[in-house]
Amino acid sequence: MELPWLGEHCSERACKQLDFLPLKCDACGEVFCKDHIRYEDHKCSSAYKKNAQVPVCPLCNTPIPVQKGEIPDVVVGAHMDKDCKYNPAQQRRIFTNKCLKPGCKRKEMMKVLCEQCGGNFCIKHRHPLDHDCKGSSRPTSKA
Repeated sequence: MELPWLGEHCSERACKQLDFLPLKCDACGEVFCKDHIRYEDHKCSSAYKKNAQVPVCPLCNTPIPVQKGEIPDVVVGAHMDKDCKYNPAQQRRIFTNKCLKPGCKRKEMMKVLCEQCGGNFCIKHRHPLDHDCKGSSRPTSKA
């Protein structure tokens, strides 16, 4: 060997490969080769410090704290049963813009305002000729 002082040996007991670009684990601080740097590959005992995931309640979108050793699904389920602030009655409706054309019961997600009368109509009745617009004295063409 020409340069034995360069590089470090992998800390994995079965590997001990001399690596000239060693990687240091950010959880346990030991040095590993590229094949053993992942937490799972070297069975890192300190991985829980860095590999933290916080589950979110699917109903109220609140992060639920999970202690070490607890199963996230069980904790989120207990939150949904007891502490969840979700109220289906307060759920925001998407289709709230009702058409003003007499007899039409359609609702749209967005307001579709007539430029002449300013009324809110559905896509089918949005044109002045389709809702018998009385808003402007300007002539409207049938073209």
